[in-house]
Amino acid sequence: TAMERDYEYATAVHAEDLPSPESLGASAGEKAVRRLNPQKAHSAQVPIVYDPRVANSLLSHLANAISGTAVARGTTFLADKLNEKIFAEGITITDDPLRFRGLRSKSFDGEGIQTKPHDVVDGGTLTTWILDLRSSRQLGLDTTGHATRGTSSPPSPSVTNFYMAPGECSPKDLIDGIENGMYVTELIGMGVNGVTGDYSRGASGFWINKGELTYSVSEVTIAGNLIDMFANITAANDLEFRFGTNAPTLCVEGMTVAGK
Repeated sequence: TAMERDYEYATAVHAEDLPSPESLGASAGEKAVRRLNPQKAHSAQVPIVYDPRVANSLLSHLANAISGTAVARGTTFLADKLNEKIFAEGITITDDPLRFRGLRSKSFDGEGIQTKPHDVVDGGTLTTWILDLRSSRQLGLDTTGHATRGTSSPPSPSVTNFYMAPGECSPKDLIDGIENGMYVTELIGMGVNGVTGDYSRGASGFWINKGELTYSVSEVTIAGNLIDMFANITAANDLEFRFGTNAPTLCVEGMTVAGK
């Protein structure tokens, strides 16, 4: 039997917001045991359900695509999508630098601009870019107060507490309606083209059959295009604020699984 591993961790601004080490260890052990004896899935076009631990990566791809730097250079697949619907009607994505005890909360950005919350996606529509002073000047717009400054690099635009609002159905309800699909718990590699939106990443998790998680799956690739993926996302109602970027369980219809 091949070795399998998994993990669990938590981050917080205040120690009292952290779960106990015992609960983290128990969760990591249970997840690792569930992954024993994995199989390879057959190649197919199926719904992909992203566990919240990896669902936030889709928001990271969005954040990169709406960065003022990428927009000014024309190196983003969303360059001509401002004020257009790129998600389903009910999807709202917010950047909130003033969130109480948020991991990235701040009252002003790296250039001294006062920060405020922004609904980056409102009702499925892309409403704004993420801008610092430089990129806002290049685009002829006002800064959105998103400059992040490093110790040895100039400021650049970046999101703060970035999250997708929860949907109405539970994760179980999301999975119940899937005849065949994959529940993804881990992603491998960074096969995402920010210019075209092409998406291809190694993945592992569990195969969904008739609304149930069945056997562990590893050594597969999931692929699609982020424009199509964003348009076909359904969000569950289990949003938790555990990281800087957070999303609930997400289902993306019509993706390709490449296996055996």
